[in-house]
Formats: sequence, structure tokens, C-alpha cells
Amino acid sequence: MKQVIKEEDHFKYIESGEHEEPLVLLHGLFGALSNFESIINHFSKTHNVVVPILPIMDLPIRKVSVAGLLGYLEDFIEYKNFEKVNLLGNSLGGHIALLYALANPDKISSITLTGSSGLFESAMGSSFPKRGSYEFIKKKTEDTFYDPKTASEELINEVFDIVNDRNKAIRVIATAKSAVRHNLADKLHQITAPTLLVWGKQDQVTPAFVGEKFHELLENSRLIFIDKCGHAPMMEHPEQFNNYLETFLQEVTAKKEVS
Repeated sequence: MKQVIKEEDHFKYIESGEHEEPLVLLHGLFGALSNFESIINHFSKTHNVVVPILPIMDLPIRKVSVAGLLGYLEDFIEYKNFEKVNLLGNSLGGHIALLYALANPDKISSITLTGSSGLFESAMGSSFPKRGSYEFIKKKTEDTFYDPKTASEELINEVFDIVNDRNKAIRVIATAKSAVRHNLADKLHQITAPTLLVWGKQDQVTPAFVGEKFHELLENSRLIFIDKCGHAPMMEHPEQFNNYLETFLQEVTAKKEVS
């Protein structure tokens, strides 16, 4: 299903809008909207599913950083007048979700992280790929997944486009370096919101030990591993992922109602 991107103020986003409870999805550095398709389709029945398009390619270059993206998310949630949110982040999106939770603990109902950065990540190896090599980019994108067929042509083309656009490539490198500088190991103990960690056992970008470390440092967290799965469980095993997330969100809602 083709999602309609709304443009209001300086925000671009998609929104299902049929329910009150917001489920805000945060994409990674190379995150196409199609990455979240299964979550949007499934949870639009129970939640207001909202996907802000993080302005990695649009921020003024001096603001291209995880701090700049955090500021954008804070402005967006305030603009939407959301009282409390369930945040779900993949890769860099998980990192932004954690920064938001640290800065705005009273605005968080729950956090879901999958392949999140913030502790350790190895996205493109030690150097940015050379421009022009479609096969190299195709292989690197496929390596993100356990099953290379999960890397759609749309996703490969999007990554290729970014790598071959000097302005976009500079922004991606700046954001990635900023993420590495903003290691959250010494801050995660401050987060008390219920947190679900869903990790691919064969994740090569944020390996399994990263999920275990998050679980150790986030006191109110639950860790689930999915086998035969890489960096984006919601894409490789959508039904399994949605079942885990649905159970978790139902528990969060039940606890809120009791209290």
C-alpha cells in the first residue's frame, strides 16, 4: 500500500490517524518507508501509526547530527500535540528514540528498539563505499539482511542514490560520526520506561552482543532474538515481529490502565 506523505509546517510524515494512541516509528540512515510497511499495516488497526521523515538530507549542514535529529523529533511531537508516545526505532532511529527518552522521560509510554545504534554499530565498514559501484552497494545492502532477497530494488537504489550524491553522502557520514560520538552506555540506566528489544541473531551491523548489552543497561527491558534474521527484523520476519510488539504494547496499555 502506497503511503501518502503529509507536508505541514517544516515536517514531512505519514500518519494512519484512526486511533488516539500514537506509535511513532523512527527510521535509520538508509530507511525507506517500505521498511515499516508491515508495522504500519498491522498496527493502524489499534494505534495512530506515525512516521516522521527524519531530515537527514534537509537539515542545515551545521545541524546534521543526532542532536539535530533529536531537536526535530521534539518539535514534531510537540507540533502533533502528543501527550505520550510509544517510540519504535530501527538502527539510527533507535538511537534517536533513546535520546528522546533521556531528554523527555515524561513523554514516553514505551520504547521498542531493533538493531539500534547508541552502543556499537558497523554500518559500512571502516570507510564509505566508492561512488559508482552499484554491485558493491547492492552487496552491502544485501549484507544487512540474513536473506539477501529481503533487500528490495527500491532500497538498493535509494542507498546507491545517497552514496552517489556528494551532498547526501557528506550528510550520512556526518550523522554516522555523530552517532558514534554520542555513545549512551553511561546514560541508559536513567531510562525506566518499558522497553522491548528485538534483535536479529545474525545482525552484522549491531551484532547480538549489542542487544544483550542494551538489555543489561536498560533496567526495564525485555530482549527477544529472532533466528535467521539480520539488522531489520520487522522486514525479514514481519509476522513474528508484529506478534512480539503487539503483546508488548498490550501489556504496556494494561499496566497504564491499572495505575
